[in-house]
Amino acid sequence: MTATLSGLADTIAERLRVRGIVQGVGFRPTAWRIANELGLSGDVRNDGDGVLIRLAGTPGAIDTFVSRLDTEKPSLARIDSMERAPLDSSLGPSGQFRIIDSADTGARTGVPPDAATCPDCLRDTFDPFSRRYRYPFTNCTHCGPRLSIVRAIPYDRENTSMAAFRQCPDCAAEYENPHDRRFHAQPNACHACGPRARLVRSDGAAICIESLSQLDDVDAACALLMRGEIVAIKGIGGFHLAADATNPVAVDTLRRRKRRDHKPLALMARDLGVVERYCRVDDASRTLLESAAAPIVILPARRDADPPVAPAVAPGQSTLGFMLPCTPLHALLLRRLERPVVMTSGNRSEEPPCIDNDDALERLGSIADYLLLHDRDIVNRVDDSVARVMAGAPRLLRRARGFAPAPLPLPDGFEGADDRLALGGELKNTFCLITDGRAVLSQHMGDLEEALTFTDFERNLALYSDLYRHRPVGIAVDRHPEYLSSKLGRERARREGLALFEVQHHHAHVAACLADNDRPVDAPPVLGVALDGLGYGDDGELWGGEFLLADYRDYERLGTFKPVAMPGGAQAIREPWRSTLAHLLAELGWPRIKMNYAETDIVEFLETRPITTIRAMIETGRHAPLASSCGRLFDSVAAAIGICREQVTYEGQAAMTLEAVVDERALLEESAELDYPFSIPRLRGCALPYVEPVAMWQALLGDLVLGTPPGVIAARFHRGLAGAIVNMVRKLADTESREIDTVALTGGVFQNRILLEAVSTKLQSDGFVVLTHRHVPAGDGGLSLGQALVAAANQERKN
Repeated sequence: MTATLSGLADTIAERLRVRGIVQGVGFRPTAWRIANELGLSGDVRNDGDGVLIRLAGTPGAIDTFVSRLDTEKPSLARIDSMERAPLDSSLGPSGQFRIIDSADTGARTGVPPDAATCPDCLRDTFDPFSRRYRYPFTNCTHCGPRLSIVRAIPYDRENTSMAAFRQCPDCAAEYENPHDRRFHAQPNACHACGPRARLVRSDGAAICIESLSQLDDVDAACALLMRGEIVAIKGIGGFHLAADATNPVAVDTLRRRKRRDHKPLALMARDLGVVERYCRVDDASRTLLESAAAPIVILPARRDADPPVAPAVAPGQSTLGFMLPCTPLHALLLRRLERPVVMTSGNRSEEPPCIDNDDALERLGSIADYLLLHDRDIVNRVDDSVARVMAGAPRLLRRARGFAPAPLPLPDGFEGADDRLALGGELKNTFCLITDGRAVLSQHMGDLEEALTFTDFERNLALYSDLYRHRPVGIAVDRHPEYLSSKLGRERARREGLALFEVQHHHAHVAACLADNDRPVDAPPVLGVALDGLGYGDDGELWGGEFLLADYRDYERLGTFKPVAMPGGAQAIREPWRSTLAHLLAELGWPRIKMNYAETDIVEFLETRPITTIRAMIETGRHAPLASSCGRLFDSVAAAIGICREQVTYEGQAAMTLEAVVDERALLEESAELDYPFSIPRLRGCALPYVEPVAMWQALLGDLVLGTPPGVIAARFHRGLAGAIVNMVRKLADTESREIDTVALTGGVFQNRILLEAVSTKLQSDGFVVLTHRHVPAGDGGLSLGQALVAAANQERKN
């Protein structure tokens, strides 16, 4: 029962514990304001658990306080729980509510994600009468750097890279004033006391800023972009490489120097008006672009933009990736630009972006002509997030700046889960901490095969361990014997005596989708459709097109795609024609192919390749592992119609380009009778049904003979494949022994908009509940979350 204070019959005292994203987001000033408006006594402070509030007042006033705190919380805050308890101690003079110093009680709260500049700070930055006029680092409690500058919890200035900048009297007054929106804004600064930007030449020669701009170094950088120069820009979580996106020479030069041949380059525009000149923007995408996370949003490109973006910005694609300025520096840089600029990661291809000035001068000096630097250290690298609206909902394709490391609440049943660490996969890596009833998913790490990325991965593991004081009882890894993350996890588990849980790749995908939809641990199994490039299977084979009856604890493989050889192993991923040849040999045989389709371009091309050698590799199984991969099927179809036939230069290029060339009219208007057919027989020696593409290949090759346009072929393939997936689900669900009413769509293939929308629409019309990804990527960026929950669920079962 709540305590009644002595001598004050109508006054009680309570302690309110608030957990979630409640530090560094203006939560304490909000609590202070509401408490004072209600005449409550007490105090509020940050500590390692979140925010602790002590209150004294009438029961009605305290109830109102709790209600208003939830409804009036700051825009960047997220409340995961509020726990009320009676309090007997004195809270000081009646009617006085204070904000008191933080306490270090052990880290169980969340580190806030970095947030794009809020409208109020933008107004300050562009107001000639503001003391922060044209200040590139303007921020407040509603915006600015967070994760990228933090070194320890609690999130206070002395635990960030802003500790190096002592506030001037004006900034200190704002910082100490609870009425000010900069009250305890840890990165608070101004021209007089804060970080400064400076423009330098990559060759070290002197610059005459006045010859470029009468304003400042940032505006001078703008002038250089307009002149066609390449400028490296130090942002909030790393460096970008910038160039005029409408200047073909500048974009081609950037690609050549960066060694990034074809992968699409991200764009930044000063405002939505510019974006809408180049892309079609729906309401959901507009909301994403203007959100505090400010991710790159994949949008359908317009063909009538003037001036057009350079062809090399996104070769072979029908979409463009746009973001809006996420810092005042970027907003100032683009102020005079009425056209988009390339704003791609500041690195050589495949390396992690630079975060340090000296490193940037060394690694980017051969790419950029100039560098726009500043002296606020980036402590933690945070890439740009990427999102796309599909099936009417925004979906994260890469979870990083603006989203990570905001904790994800665990589904019901995981409340007592022990602390665990999951290390993710090899590509698009993230790792995940289970701690205090939450999942803390790291920002996007990248591909661990690159040495600098792996080093950064190890550094971030240590950082998160320190930030959250995380001491796991067990480690979860992918079952693949050669993944670097799995090797690291096995070694650490052995060295520290921790429990090791090896999780099958596609089971982790399904579990991540379940968690993304907050499905309880004891809910019935779902039919998980996990489609991707490759994952290590239970039988030691490579899987990639799986139909699993699964919950968090276990799974049963009910169906698959037809296993087809990958001649040359990983070389078949880099050279899609190998997958095409393997499929044609498996489905029809080369004599039949030559007899019926010799005049097609693909057969003429394959005749120039070492067919005899590859047939021998497949027949003997040497350097030609079997893979039931939906991703490789996309590659093979793309190469067959002349897309990325000889080689790809980035992961998923062939599949992305195949999606991009789809003829929308054929997709929407053609008769279903023209969809490419697939059958569902059973594998020899077992009862496992599989998706058989032989009829699809016959139809596709027939279309090639007839000269059917590639866009129409791509549309028929997408529609036929969607139908095959739905037919497999129907077949597996239509048995007396199973009651399947829910389907989870997961894996990187479902980042294909056309396939996701077609499959989910058909399944929903059949009456299935369809689970899809929204808050974590469907691809390997979500693996670690699934691994962590599979391990936690199995530990609960043991207990």
